[in-house]
Order: sequence, then C-alpha cells, then structure tokens
Amino acid sequence: MSLHPRPIDPIPEATARVARQAFPKGNRYILLRDELGTIYTDVEFAPLFSVHGQSALSPWRLALICVMQFLEDLTDRQAADAVRSRIDWKYLLSLDLGDPGFDFSVLSEFRNRIIAGHLEQRLLDQLLEQCKQKGWIKERGKQRTDSTHVLAAIRTLNRLESIGETLRAALNAVATVEPEWLKGWVSSAWFERYGRPVEEYRLPKGKEARQTYAETIGADGMDLLEQVWSEAAPPYLREIPAVDHLRQTWIGQFWVDNGHLRLRDAKDLPPVGKRSNSPYDPEARYGNKRSTTWTGYKVHLTETCDADAMHLVTHVITSTANVPDIEQTEPIHQALKAKRLLPREHLVDAGYVDTGLFMTSRKTDGIELMGPMRPNGSWQAKEADAYDLSQFHINWNTKKVTCPQGKKSKSWTPTKDAWGNAVIYVKFSRTHCRLCQYRTHCTRCATEPRSLTLRPKAAHQLLHSMRHQQKTLEWQQQYHQRAGVEGTLSQGIECFGLRRTRYIGLAKTHLQHVLTGIAMNITRITSWLTGIPHVHTRISRFATLADDSSLCSVPNLL
Repeated sequence: MSLHPRPIDPIPEATARVARQAFPKGNRYILLRDELGTIYTDVEFAPLFSVHGQSALSPWRLALICVMQFLEDLTDRQAADAVRSRIDWKYLLSLDLGDPGFDFSVLSEFRNRIIAGHLEQRLLDQLLEQCKQKGWIKERGKQRTDSTHVLAAIRTLNRLESIGETLRAALNAVATVEPEWLKGWVSSAWFERYGRPVEEYRLPKGKEARQTYAETIGADGMDLLEQVWSEAAPPYLREIPAVDHLRQTWIGQFWVDNGHLRLRDAKDLPPVGKRSNSPYDPEARYGNKRSTTWTGYKVHLTETCDADAMHLVTHVITSTANVPDIEQTEPIHQALKAKRLLPREHLVDAGYVDTGLFMTSRKTDGIELMGPMRPNGSWQAKEADAYDLSQFHINWNTKKVTCPQGKKSKSWTPTKDAWGNAVIYVKFSRTHCRLCQYRTHCTRCATEPRSLTLRPKAAHQLLHSMRHQQKTLEWQQQYHQRAGVEGTLSQGIECFGLRRTRYIGLAKTHLQHVLTGIAMNITRITSWLTGIPHVHTRISRFATLADDSSLCSVPNLL
C-alpha cells in the first residue's frame, strides 16, 4: 500500500443536505465534525505506508472509523456496513451518499499498522491537542488516575490443561507449516491424546494419576523439542512462537531426574505472575487486587477532574496483570509532561503512592500527589498499650533513637531493603531490652532486642506528616474528588466493553484501550456541547437526612 497525503475532502453538498434533513436536531457525529473537523489528517500516518504500490484508503478516515467502532461497540464487519449505509457516518467522513465503502478486513490491517508504527498514543494525543486549542483542557489543573482489571480473551486453564494445550498448540503450529515432516515421526498415540482440546477429555482423577499423565505429556513435549532442534528439522521451525512458548513452559513445569522427566512441585514453580497460563495469549498474566483475581491485563486511565471543565481522558496505560500500580505513577507523569498536560494536583489511591514518589513528583514536576499513605502495619501500631514507631524519639544529628523508657539505641546502620530503597536499620542493646519490665509492650521475640527500620530523614518526616494530615477533614474533603474516577471506569466497562479484551496480546489490547479512551472523550465532548452536566455521586435518601452534609459527602478513608 502506498500513501500520498492529500488535503481533507470537503463534505459533499448532497451528503450535507441529506444529513441536515435526517437529523434536524443534530447528531453527535455531525456535531463532532462541525466543532473539531476530522481530528486526523493523512500526514500523521504517512510513516506507516510506502510511497510505491497501490493507493491506500485515507488513513484519517480509517482512524475515525476505528474510534466510531468503539463508540458503538461494533465489529469490523458492522463498522464497514455502517460506512456504506449511515448518513451521519458519511457526513463525518466526507463521503458521497453513493460511496461503496471498503472490505472490513482493511480495519484489521490498519490496526496492525498502527501497532507496528507505535502510534497508539498519538491517536489520543491528536484529539487532546485540538481540545487544548478549544480551551476545553489545560495544563496544571486537577487529574485523577485509577486502574481496573481486564480479562484476556482466553479460557482459564488449570495446570494440567495448560501444559496439554501448550503441546497441542505447538503441534498444530508445526502441522500448519511442515505437515509431512511431522507425520513422518510422530506416534499414532499422539493423535488420540492431542487431536482435540484437552478440556474435551476426561482427565484422570487422583494426584498420582494426574502426575503420571502430566509427565506423559512432558515426555511427548520433550520429543517434539528434540525433533525440532535436530539437524534433520527445518531451522525455521525453532522460530515458531508456539514452539518457543512450549520450550519456555517446559523449563518452568518440568525437571530432569536421572534421565527421567518429572513434574515440578508447586513450591518449585516460577512466581505465578511470571508464568503464562495459556498458549493462545502468552502475554496474559495472573493478577490479584484485594479479593479479585483474574488472568489478563490491567488498564490505567488518567482524566482531568476540574469542577468547571470537561472531564477528559488524558492518558491510557495497559500492563500485564501482575504489574503493581505503583510502577505506573512515574510513567504517567512523564507521559503527561511530554503532552504538556502535567497536573497541579494528581489524585490517586493508595496503590500509586509512597514517600519517594511524593517527594520526586513535587520536586521534579511540581505535582502535588494526593493519595492515602498506608498505615503502620506492625502489631505494635494495632495495640493500644504497645510501643510503635511514633513513640520513639529520633535524633537525626546524633544518629540515636530513644525508646519510651529512655534507653538509647546501640547501632545505626544505613542499608537498602529488598526493593532497593534506602533505609536505616536501628537496633537496641540486648541487655537493656532483656531487663526492661515493659519488654512485652515492645517486642514479642524472647531472644532478640527491639529493632526499627527507618526511612531517611526527609522521607520519614514526610510519611508521618502525611499520615497525620490525611486524618483531617480538610484533606478528606479535598481527596473526595478522586472518587469520580470510579464512575469513569464504570462507564468504560458498561458502555465500551473495557472489562474484556477483544484481541490477543498486550499491544493489541493497549490499542483497544486507547480507542476506548478516545470514544469516552468524544461522548463527553458532545455531552458538554449539548449542555448535559456532570453526573454527581448518588447519595442515599437516609444519608441526606444528616444535618451536616459533610458527614455524608466524605467517606471514611482510613
């Protein structure tokens, strides 16, 4: 396909006249075209196409069709039919009434080009640029972020089913490209074991029987890998993704004991977040958030939340399910900085914050990161008479800590914790702790003295200041605005299918989430322009009876 960027075609006169007659009170696509034009141009997509060959369809049109497809939850075939049959779509796309449209497979090819060219975020950024020019969005306002889980488009398999399907997928992939080579050496028993999906078989019952069956599958998989890596096999078989996935899975699931392949015990398996659960989407991972567990991905949405302006999605990040939220805070700030959309206040939940991020966000980017710090989780902090960290006096100059009974620490050792963060390890005298009559208030260890783990001075003081500050009514009222992002996630799930991915793989899932974010923005833009106000958080009839409205508007955060 070749592309020679050309100016945007004006709306044909006949299309405009019929569209106005068909929608006398307006339509969101007509309103969008009148207010923002076409949003995209061919120039932005020129790097994705060659300068030689058959002319491609206008990329700006395909980009808008992909967005409208997510606005209305359409398949590729339904979107192509809408281009041919709907007047409002023809108006937005500057098409003649008799335009025959295109084959629906063009949309899949266009999405692949977007992913290959890494232009997913550009689709959203171009819309945000036009919103900035209109004054609908600005830098240094308020923004908020939250995440939700996304289910992969695969069936959840148990361990035995997973290894069986992994081998079956590899056999199918090899049979597609080298059927005669595979048929020349494969055992006839394999056709019975791997001819159908594993879940269609009655798997053996009992631990020993299942282990024996798993090791039979393991031995068959090793035979396939040995044949693929033999000199007689075509070298390109080793490059097949399903074969490479089989190799990696067998490393994690089996081990060799005196020449015999054995199934690993559960304690010897790789971490659950690091291993794949299905050969049909190897990038999908197991994740858990509080009581929710799933296999798939996680999407992080950031949106503006100023009270007197549109609430627009400014950034979208998709990660595998096992990546913690806190690893996304800094990338979100860097992305917003590149878009010149850094917020003054960034409202997040406890999963996105720690003292280091508080300090770097404020110092480097001038962002006031607002999120509840996790409380002290030690048993001393949970018992009324126990001595927690707040009851110890720290002298940062002399590097001494004084306990509630007036005894000074014996050692002060700067080090790093398991996550690489700078900490200070403080230990008290064994003699002082052994003779102390309040020892049970301080430690439960019968042989070791009390020890403390401190953060560096600035981080320690900030942590205790934030924990104290977030107990105040003023902070809670200010932070209460973050709750609105839950409505955004709900809108994405209920209206745009955000809970489940349409596609296979992280890259395609991310493109789906970006297009979903654009669709949500267009919905909000058209609602704003037609005078539909922001929806307020619903309050129960009983809660409205409270004399002080603040009592029912501020949740108990801590």
